[in-house]
Amino acid sequence: MVHSATYEALARETGEVTDELVNKYLTLAKGEVGLIISSHLFVHPLGRAHKYQAGIHSDDMISGLRKVAEVVHQEGGRILFQLSHAGRQTSKDVIGRTPLGPSHVGRDPVKFVKPQRMSEDEIQDVILAFGQAARRATEAGSDGVQLHGAHGYLINQFLSPFFNRRRDDWGGSDRNRFRFLNEVFLEVRRALPKGMPILVKINAHDHTPREGITPPLAVKYAGWLKDLGIDGLEVSCGTVAYSFMSTCQGDVPVRELLRALPWWEKPFGSVVLRSLAGKYRFQEAYNLEAAKMIKAALGEIPLLLVGGLRRVSQMEEILEQGYADLISMGRPFIREPFLVKHIRQGADRVACVSCNRCLAALPNDLPVRCYNKGFPRK
Repeated sequence: MVHSATYEALARETGEVTDELVNKYLTLAKGEVGLIISSHLFVHPLGRAHKYQAGIHSDDMISGLRKVAEVVHQEGGRILFQLSHAGRQTSKDVIGRTPLGPSHVGRDPVKFVKPQRMSEDEIQDVILAFGQAARRATEAGSDGVQLHGAHGYLINQFLSPFFNRRRDDWGGSDRNRFRFLNEVFLEVRRALPKGMPILVKINAHDHTPREGITPPLAVKYAGWLKDLGIDGLEVSCGTVAYSFMSTCQGDVPVRELLRALPWWEKPFGSVVLRSLAGKYRFQEAYNLEAAKMIKAALGEIPLLLVGGLRRVSQMEEILEQGYADLISMGRPFIREPFLVKHIRQGADRVACVSCNRCLAALPNDLPVRCYNKGFPRK
């Protein structure tokens, strides 16, 4: 049982860890989660996605992150730090300038900003930043790292034909689009002690307006990652900017999401959000079929499956049939940090109802927790 990485909106604006964030991971460890993957930690100041996102971009972050690792280890748990760069999936309000991306195409449908195309020097700077972040993860006591290559963040942007329209050595073919992740992996591998695991998270399907990553391309990438020597692959889907409801299928919390918009954006926002209602109705194990294809390319390398896992009997069947090696969940652990204990005690399904109000907390700068009964009043 794996806690999939989430953004909690619990860090300081500096990116430093707070006591609230430490307590979240202490609670998960007390709940006997087999492996905890941390919130996505930004590796570079320009890679910050959210105002209250925790960072690993500076040595000043190490002492706070060490507290997170220590409380997990005290309870006998294991934790991987997820390393992330937002790329174009951020805003001037968060990073103070136009966001960076592989290509200068497509106005972000949420932030209404076109990204700046990354130069060769900027690409190399980010690759080095991932390596330095991995070093800090080691110094903070993490048991390994996960590279966030899903959900529309920078690694996913380079991998995806939808986002990456370059015609140089960083784009134009599948192999060239894979190059950025390849170089990041090698830099991180050099920064970590021998034997410390590196996991990667990728999309099986981007669900973008034009074709991005689809299962056949994800299978190809999985084979190349196997050749690189990764220690595990988590399979997810969707992007925050273009298809966030595909990442977390279920209800569209229109009222809560609209609350975060300025008055002049609410009419247009209402139309867009209501158009999403029903488009991504909740389906159990919605990444399973793609995972079966990807697992065949991975061989003995562990596959972590996330997305719509709700019934214990289905989880058991997935493991018994070898479709995946670990069960990874995000929203269920937000509602039930003691979920593993509940299953040990006989629970046959998780309590999460996929209302997605926990995710609607993000644009409202509220801590990510279960808001099934509604948001607090402003």
